Amino acid sequence: MFELDLRSRKPIYEQLVEKLKQLIINDVLKQDEKLPSVRTLAQQLSINPNTIQKAYRELETKGYIYSVKGKGSFVNHMLITDNSAELKKVKEQIKKQMSEALFLGVTIKELQVLITEANELVAGGETNDPSSEREKEI
Repeated sequence: MFELDLRSRKPIYEQLVEKLKQLIINDVLKQDEKLPSVRTLAQQLSINPNTIQKAYRELETKGYIYSVKGKGSFVNHMLITDNSAELKKVKEQIKKQMSEALFLGVTIKELQVLITEANELVAGGETNDPSSEREKEI
């Protein structure tokens, strides 16, 4: 499914949460799709099942997944989820990163290209504009 960086300073459960969030946001994991069981995923990734459980609990708290007793964990419908706190946090991070980029000399046009590319990634498409190929190397 994915790989974790065991040498990273970032805790394994946080890496797992981020990877699963990306799979859900990018629609790799579809709505109501069953996630691997804690035991199965722990064996696949060779990590402690408690780590998987902690990541699943955090994803459930944030509204990305839901659990059904005796059945497992499933991907939640993202439009129904109240993620206003998470959205606010992400917006603050983006604002901070954009400020830093502008300070370092990135132009507004380059930022607009990056936003367009990110939007296309979320939409599942790839850019076919040859002029943006040069700008991808920002």
